[in-house]
Amino acid sequence: MLQTMSSRAGLRAQETPMLEAALQRLEDIVEQETAALRGRRVIDLKDFNDRKNQALLELTRAMRHLQPGPSNEALLSQIGGLKTKLEANRVVLKMHLDAVREVSTTLSDAIRDADSDGTYTQAIRSGGMRS
Repeated sequence: MLQTMSSRAGLRAQETPMLEAALQRLEDIVEQETAALRGRRVIDLKDFNDRKNQALLELTRAMRHLQPGPSNEALLSQIGGLKTKLEANRVVLKMHLDAVREVSTTLSDAIRDADSDGTYTQAIRSGGMRS
């Protein structure tokens, strides 16, 4: 979507405030989420996801009103800044999800090991039952 916006950044003056406001809201939400994840704070990821979805809806609605016009360098710069922040957010979210995956794997392994009396563990690990 940001690629399309970059190519359509020529706007009439009355269209830019709504679009700039939508971009700024999305940028603020992404910055808040990234900072919270980097700070290792407990956060409600569903809330952030809902807020990002709402901001994207507003951005989509604002884009419907785009008309060809002269290039708006300030808007192009804002879009570039948002792209950079989205990439940083993606990297931090990936690290967070990788950590969650690792912890959940460790916990499931521990639960499986605790539930097992060891009778079949070696046979399962070696790929078959031994007599």
